[in-house]
Amino acid sequence: MHPTPSPPGQLQLRGDGQPPGLSIAGDWTLQHYPRLKREIERARPRLDAACPVELDGLGALDTAGASLLVELLGPQRLADIARWAPQLPAERLALLHTVATAVAGAAAAPEEEAKRSTLRDELAHIGRVVEMLWEQQRTLYGFIGLTLSTLLLSLPRPRRWRVTPLVAHIERTGLDAVPIVALLTFMVGAVVAFLGATVLGQFGATIYTVNLVAYSFLREFGVLLCAILMAGRTASAFAAQIGAMKANEEIDAIRALGLDPVELLVLPRVLAMLVTLPILTFIAMLCGILGGLAVCVLALDISPVQYFAILEQEISVNHYLVGLGKAPLFAFLIAVIGCLEGFKAGGSAQSVGERTTSSVVQSIFMVILLDALAALFLMEMGW
Repeated sequence: MHPTPSPPGQLQLRGDGQPPGLSIAGDWTLQHYPRLKREIERARPRLDAACPVELDGLGALDTAGASLLVELLGPQRLADIARWAPQLPAERLALLHTVATAVAGAAAAPEEEAKRSTLRDELAHIGRVVEMLWEQQRTLYGFIGLTLSTLLLSLPRPRRWRVTPLVAHIERTGLDAVPIVALLTFMVGAVVAFLGATVLGQFGATIYTVNLVAYSFLREFGVLLCAILMAGRTASAFAAQIGAMKANEEIDAIRALGLDPVELLVLPRVLAMLVTLPILTFIAMLCGILGGLAVCVLALDISPVQYFAILEQEISVNHYLVGLGKAPLFAFLIAVIGCLEGFKAGGSAQSVGERTTSSVVQSIFMVILLDALAALFLMEMGW
C-alpha cells in the first residue's frame, strides 16, 4: 500500500480569541507556492506580532515553504522558533531557523550599508593599500635574498654557470639598447645646455653651462635616464617572458625536471643587467656631454677645445664615480623586480599584462626613491 499523501498547505485564522489565532497545516512546498502566496497576502493584514500560531498540522516543508512562513510570521519570530514550537522535528526547526536568519541578515545589510561612514571607508582603503605595499616589499626582500643565496651557491660550481643565456641577455638588454640610450641622452644634454644658457645668460655666466651639463650627467642624469629606460624596456620584458612561461606551465615543468627556476631564469637576467647598465650609463654620460657640447658650440660660441678644457680642469673624477656607482644597484633592483613580477603572474593573459605594468611602475619608483636617498646621503657626506 502506498502512504496517504499529506493535504496541500493551508493556513486558517481562528476568530475565537483576542488576538485571533493562526493554524498552519499541510504541505508547504514549492508545488503549492503560488496559492499559498495569495493566501498569505490576504491574511497578513489581519495578523499582528502577538498572534498565536499552531504548527502541529504542518506536513512536508522545503525552502520555498519556509520562505513563505518567514514572510507570514516575520524573520525575528521564526528565528526563535525552537522556544515556542519545540514539538516540531529537529530538521524542520533547523530549516526554519536557517531561512529566517538568512532573511533577517539580508534585510539588515542595506541598513548597515547606509550607516557606514565615508571617512571610515577611506581609512579602511588606506589601511588596505598600506598593508598591500608592506606585503609587496616583504616579498621583494625575500626574493632578493633567494636570488643572492642562489648566486652564492652557483659561483663555486662553474659547471652550473649558464653562459649562453647570459650572453644572449647581455645582447638584448645592452647592445640593442645602445641607440635609444645614446639618442635620448644626447637630446636631454642639449636641452639641459639650452636651459642653463637661458638662465645663466641673465647673469653673464654662460660659461658655467659646461659645468651644469657635466655635473648633471655625471652624477644624476646619466644613470637615472638609463635606469628608467631599462625599467620600461627590460623589466617589462623580463616580467612578460617569465609570466608567459608561468601561464604555459613551463615553470612547473622546470621544477618537475628537478631544476631550479631561479638559477635557470633569474640569475642570467640579473647578471646581464649588472654587466650592461654600467656600460649604458657610461654611454649616456658621454652622449649627454656631447649634446651639451653641440649647444655650446652652435649657440654659445664655446669652442670644443675650451669645452673639454673646462671639463678637465674643473670637473673632478669623483662625480663620475658617484654616478657610475649607482648603476649596479639600480640594475640589480630592476632585474629582480621584473623577474619577481613574472613569477607572480597567473594563468591568464590579463594577469601577465598586469604584472608587466606593475614591474615597470615598481622599478621606476624604486630607482627614483633610491636615487633621491643617495643624493641626500652624498650631499651630507660632501662627496
